[in-house]
Amino acid sequence: MKSWKNNEKLKTSTVTSNLKILTYNLNGIRSALNKGLIGWLAGQDFDILCFQEVKATHDVVDLQPFEALGYRYHWHAAEKKGYSGVATFSRLQPDQVVHGCGIAAYDCEGRILRTDFGGLTLLNCYFPSGTTGEIRQSVKMQFLEDFYGYIDELRKTRPKLVVVGDYNIAHTEIDIHDPVRNKTSSGFLPEEREWMSRWFANGFIDCYRHLNPDRIEYSWWSYRAGARTNNKGWRIDYISVSDTLREQILGAGLMPDAIHSDHGPVWVNLHREPACL
Repeated sequence: MKSWKNNEKLKTSTVTSNLKILTYNLNGIRSALNKGLIGWLAGQDFDILCFQEVKATHDVVDLQPFEALGYRYHWHAAEKKGYSGVATFSRLQPDQVVHGCGIAAYDCEGRILRTDFGGLTLLNCYFPSGTTGEIRQSVKMQFLEDFYGYIDELRKTRPKLVVVGDYNIAHTEIDIHDPVRNKTSSGFLPEEREWMSRWFANGFIDCYRHLNPDRIEYSWWSYRAGARTNNKGWRIDYISVSDTLREQILGAGLMPDAIHSDHGPVWVNLHREPACL
């Protein structure tokens, strides 16, 4: 793991009053880098970057460009090469890093990476997809139940939670371009949507929808049939925060014009309380 260097940049980041977090499923970090990811990030000002589906281990990626922007990383790769994996890049030094959730079936796939910053806990997550068939759909549904229990237990000691990433579920009809034709598609099944409703009824806030109750935007588009060009997408990437952080949500949005993946970035701007960071 890289050591924390570039203290000047770290110091500059820690004195600002806001905390800007980006989550982005890259569908392969090396592919995204080849599509101009670093140049795009250089024009942004995020404190923390949460990437999903990095599809690589850290030792095969040139990370110097991230270091030049002031970021250091923590990485949780899948055991299977070229598959899944999450990585968190930060200009802030975490107090604690936890790789996985303690359930081997998910940890071997590199699905959850926890970083604590003072009183705030950030979870970078890549939920399983069920699009390849019944077996993986079953894995997905079990993951949802296990993750729900994991979070319930975690917030007994860490009540200020930010849960970001690719949830692989479109919650409501305005989160998908064709809710009628997709009502039996994985990612928009009634039982998946019910889980999302239960999640948000259990003390979590969908930051984007909280500030944009009626806006229709998407975070993922199929590579087929010009879906992105025609904006036929799904909103399946989220930043959820515990209700304890409700008053700290300053802004949230999607960035569909960033094209380094079949997903688009999602961001939140939180007020940074001294007690949190």
